Amino acid sequence: QVQLVESGGGLVQPGGSLRLSCAASGFTLDDQAIGWFRQAPGKEREAVSCVSGGGESTYYEDSVKGRFAITTDKAKNTVYLVMNRLKPEDTAVYYCATDRHIYYCDSDYEPIVGDFGSWGQGTQVTVSS
Repeated sequence: QVQLVESGGGLVQPGGSLRLSCAASGFTLDDQAIGWFRQAPGKEREAVSCVSGGGESTYYEDSVKGRFAITTDKAKNTVYLVMNRLKPEDTAVYYCATDRHIYYCDSDYEPIVGDFGSWGQGTQVTVSS
């Protein structure tokens, strides 16, 4: 059974950093892509980043390029989203997601929320002074 558990959210000042974790079970990171999504109050859920199965390619939404980095630890079967230079507009609930039909994502492929069938419970990130 696929399970995703996010952690690492919290309150941070503008310009600060956080590292979100997505611990996966029921599959290995070599087999499926993992996407990070976020949803701010009153807004639709949007893709933030994605890493292919095996970790060979990634996707970043334009507003987070150069500030966020997605990394994997295969030994822990965990994906991280390292978020630097955080802005108030990054405030949202962050979710990781996967699907057994999705292996690949890269800079030309914007992950589609509806394509991902397995989701974590989300972790709140608040950027405020």
